[in-house]
Amino acid sequence: MLRLLRSDPDAIKTLARDRAIALGAAALAVTDAVDDDATRERLLASIQRGDLATWRYDASYAARASDPRRLLPGARSVICIAMPFATPAPSFQPLTGRVSNYAWSNDYHPRMREMLELVAASIDEAAGEPVTAIACDTKPLAERALAARAGLGWIGKHTNLISPVSGSFVFLGEIVTSLALPADEPLRKTCGSCSRCVEVCPTGALRGDYTMDATRCISDLTQRTDAIPRAMRPLIGTWVWGCDLCQEACPPTMRAPFASGAEHAPSSRETSQPSLLALLALKSGQYRRLYRQTAMGWRGAALLRRNAAVALGNTLDRSCVGALSQALAGDPHPMVRSHVAWALGRIGSPAALAALRARRPLEGEAAVCEEIDLALEPFAARGR
Repeated sequence: MLRLLRSDPDAIKTLARDRAIALGAAALAVTDAVDDDATRERLLASIQRGDLATWRYDASYAARASDPRRLLPGARSVICIAMPFATPAPSFQPLTGRVSNYAWSNDYHPRMREMLELVAASIDEAAGEPVTAIACDTKPLAERALAARAGLGWIGKHTNLISPVSGSFVFLGEIVTSLALPADEPLRKTCGSCSRCVEVCPTGALRGDYTMDATRCISDLTQRTDAIPRAMRPLIGTWVWGCDLCQEACPPTMRAPFASGAEHAPSSRETSQPSLLALLALKSGQYRRLYRQTAMGWRGAALLRRNAAVALGNTLDRSCVGALSQALAGDPHPMVRSHVAWALGRIGSPAALAALRARRPLEGEAAVCEEIDLALEPFAARGR
C-alpha cells in the first residue's frame, strides 16, 4: 500500500487535501519547489527601497525565501495550505484599543504548525519515509508568493493573498516535500482598477502597484521595538497591535464568510478590545496571563504600554491626563515615558502641560527629556 501511494502522486495530494480540510483548512494547492527568480527580484527590490528596514532583511534573506530547496534539499513540491480566521469585530467602546483580527485568539502559529505536522506525517507515512519539512511564518519562505503560484489566491494591492473564497483573512502554511506532486495553476486574476485598500491606508504605506513601504504600515509600527517615528504617531489612531483597515476595505474580504470554530474567537475582551488605561498600566505578570498565549505575546509588556500611550494621545481625551501623568513619572521604561510625553503634548490641556513641566527637571533619560521639550515647544510660542 505504501509503495502504491508513493507511486501515485495524485493519491498523495488527495490524501493531503482531505487531511487538511478535516483539520480546518479552507483549501490546499501545490506548486513546484523551484528557485523563483521573480520572487527573489521582488524581495531584493523591496529591501533596496528600504521597505523592510524595520526587519533588517538583506539579500541573503531574499535568496533563502525564494527557494524552498533551502528549507529541504531535494525538494520538488510545495503544498500550500490556507486557514480562514476572520471573526466579527466587537462593537466600539470608548477608550479601547484596536487589535488586528488575527491576534484576538490564541497564537495561530501553534495551531497551524500542528495542522502542518499532522498532514506532513500522513504524507511521510504514505511515502514510507520522511519526505517533508514544514514552514509557518517563522522560517524564510515567501509564503504569499508560493500560495499565489499554487492558485490559492492572488496577491492584492495591500500585498496580502486574497482567497476567492475566504478573502485575505487567511493564515498560510507550507509543507515542502521531496515528492513530485501535480502542481496547480495560478489564478488569472488581479485587483484590476480597485484601489480601496490604498485609499483607506492612513499612513500612505500602500503605493497601489502591489508594493508596500512596511516602515509606514501601522501593523509594523505597532510591533517595532524602538520609538515610533513622531510623524507616524497621529496616523496610528487607536490601533495597539496590527491594523486591518486595508483588508476590511477589500471587497472579496468583505464578502467572505466568517470562520467557523471557537478557536478563532477572541479569547477575552482584553485581546480583542483592551482598555487603553489598563494597557497603559500593564505589568509583566498581567501581560503573561492575558497576552502570552496570543500573537501579541512575543514583544513584551512595555511595547503594549507604548502603543497604549500613543492611542490615548490620539483620543484627545482630557480624562486620560491623570493616568498619562502617572505613567510619565512612574513607568520604568524610557521608551514608554517618551511616548507618554508625546501623548500629553498631543492632548495639550493645562493639566497635561503642567505634568510635562513638572517632570522635566526630574527626568534622567535624554530621550525622554527631548520628547518633553518637543511636546512643550508649540505651547511656549503661544505663552501657555
